[in-house]
Amino acid sequence: MTTLSLDTLNSATPEEFVAALGDIFEHSPWAAEAVYPARPFGSLAALLEAMVAAVRAADPDHRRKLLAVHPDLAGKAARAKTLTAASTAEQASAGLDRLTEGEYADFHRLNDAYRQKHGIPFIVCVRRHTKASILRQFERRLANDPATEQKTALDEVFRIAALRLDQRVAAADRLPLSGRLSTHVLDTHGGTPAQGIPLTLVELGPGEARRVVATAVTNRDGRTDQPLIAGRPVPIGTYELVFEVAAHFSARGVPLPDPPFLDAVPIRFSVAEAEGHYHVPLLVTPWSFSTYRGS
Repeated sequence: MTTLSLDTLNSATPEEFVAALGDIFEHSPWAAEAVYPARPFGSLAALLEAMVAAVRAADPDHRRKLLAVHPDLAGKAARAKTLTAASTAEQASAGLDRLTEGEYADFHRLNDAYRQKHGIPFIVCVRRHTKASILRQFERRLANDPATEQKTALDEVFRIAALRLDQRVAAADRLPLSGRLSTHVLDTHGGTPAQGIPLTLVELGPGEARRVVATAVTNRDGRTDQPLIAGRPVPIGTYELVFEVAAHFSARGVPLPDPPFLDAVPIRFSVAEAEGHYHVPLLVTPWSFSTYRGS
């Protein structure tokens, strides 16, 4: 993906401007064409606001066509690998390119039911969701009336466009789209940060599905060198953080039974705010542990 500066866009020709931003709204370069005369833009937020306003001001037929050109989630185009590069990356971010045949069948059934009732494809900003969360959204929104879904789908289109624009354009400001997930481990038996604890962040999917999101080892402050998730939304869903703690206490000379009472400590938690800041620490002794939601 090519990243351009806002200054470059402000000095671009109409053709260059549309070539750079024509896919911010799926297969709808007219949105970029509409805002070109409003240059220069003083901020990335101003550019997004102008593009959203252009879509809202378009006639209803244009808006409906904008919704209609979005691909089905895990649909035929995805399986045939004919999606746009942006849509391909977005669907892959939620693991929709790695479904079982049964999961593909579930998405096919829901796509067909949604189109039949609402006349448009199901649209959701998948970068804000896990696979399980997308399926829950599908089921909930199927119950809505078509007018409500037209509005909801358009709101999701704006979320998608904002994330695409934030990735595409370098500017002094950033759009408020990113969440953060972090952790630390405190050895409350020794009263010190727990260094050298291996940990794994796992996304929990439908049924018994598990997908590893990140692995790390705690540093001398008991923290990871980088947040487990940062610089993007934290996908809505359920997770498990697994901390391998027994080796830490053994290395500190703490007498442990064989096998140790606490070997690996799993903490299961859920994320409801994709743009929220979540801090999930572990306070642990060889015989007990606790956690809380920080920020």
